[in-house]
Amino acid sequence: MALVLYHNHASTCSQKVRICLAEKGVPWEGRNIDLGARENLGPDYLAINPNGVVPAMAHDGRIVIESTVMCEYIEEVWPTAPRLSPADPVDRARMRAWLRYIDEVPSMGIRVPTFNDLLLPSFRRMNEAEFARFADANPLRRQFFLRMGREGFSAQEYDIAMKQLDQAVERMEAALANGPWLVGEQYTIADICIVPVFQRMDDLGMWQVWEGKAPRVTDWYARLRARPAYKAAFYPGTRMTELFPQLAEKQRARKAARAAE
Repeated sequence: MALVLYHNHASTCSQKVRICLAEKGVPWEGRNIDLGARENLGPDYLAINPNGVVPAMAHDGRIVIESTVMCEYIEEVWPTAPRLSPADPVDRARMRAWLRYIDEVPSMGIRVPTFNDLLLPSFRRMNEAEFARFADANPLRRQFFLRMGREGFSAQEYDIAMKQLDQAVERMEAALANGPWLVGEQYTIADICIVPVFQRMDDLGMWQVWEGKAPRVTDWYARLRARPAYKAAFYPGTRMTELFPQLAEKQRARKAARAAE
């Protein structure tokens, strides 16, 4: 069964789908969508995903969109080991509750520092009319861009985003008291869907959100990053530290500080 993944190398939502595919050993053909060139807003891609966001996938010519839905789809269509959802209905419901929470809270929260601290210069170069046209062209993210504006999010909105990320870490730390993974003993789609948010925070130099505060989360993150599927999904060119030199400098400073301790 042929699977084509329309994704972006550095997109957190694309990364979680790539982890799922790697865990299952599913072969796929990739089509990178250049977000900087706004390929996601062009008619060809909008015909695939009318929301104008990545990723999307075509499986035997049939389109599936929404990254979390795509992860569950992969688990259902390829039910072979490793299983990424619990067999017990209550545990499966717990996993799905995590998925809803991840989509609504930390996945929303990480977008604010990503755009505000990293991507804002490209919007500042636009004039008001250009920015308005760009926002209007986004079927799903129009309100997000209008809230951001050309000068970035307000201090209040930024603070709300940080509190969303803090809350996610606190909830994860509590949940991990019951086992090595978010739903206990089994590694599931819930773990997969949140970890790209941590990699993005890590790349942005926001590791203090969990380091020194949440030892179980710190251990969870290290174990997940050691998995072969994680490494397959985060191939060269997928991390923000590789795309933005200033972030790589932050990482070097972090390592130097640790070495000096």
